[in-house]
Amino acid sequence: MGCPVAHAEDKPVYRCPGNLYTDAMTTREARDKGCKTLDGAPITVIQSPAPRGNAGTRSVPTASQGERVGTEDQKARDSDARRILEAELRKEEDALASLRKDFNDGQPERRGDERNYQKYLDRVSEMKAAITRKESDVAALKRELGKFGASR
Repeated sequence: MGCPVAHAEDKPVYRCPGNLYTDAMTTREARDKGCKTLDGAPITVIQSPAPRGNAGTRSVPTASQGERVGTEDQKARDSDARRILEAELRKEEDALASLRKDFNDGQPERRGDERNYQKYLDRVSEMKAAITRKESDVAALKRELGKFGASR
């Protein structure tokens, strides 16, 4: 800690326009750039950490750098993923069927709290939106399963 402060005391420190403080220039350069010498002001020198560069990307192994997964391990992973996707697809299809049943071809039953016709219409439009979302979820799951070569 003492070394950086001692080093800073050896050279004059300049305050340049743009709130730049430096000791890495000559008196002539400082004068040409409009910098002023800081006299008597306490100076604290903080060492910045070394730049890491692309260290974050190097830690992620790629297929060429890391160990290859054996075919049996990959098949096990694929079958697990397929099983999970199929279970999710069944769950989403069941939820979609339930929504469609409640929707009743655009004529769902009115509830007691829907005396105002606008409330009923709002609920119907929310049901349509929910059905559309579920249909897109089911389609996405089928696309994912298609990548595994499984079809339903």
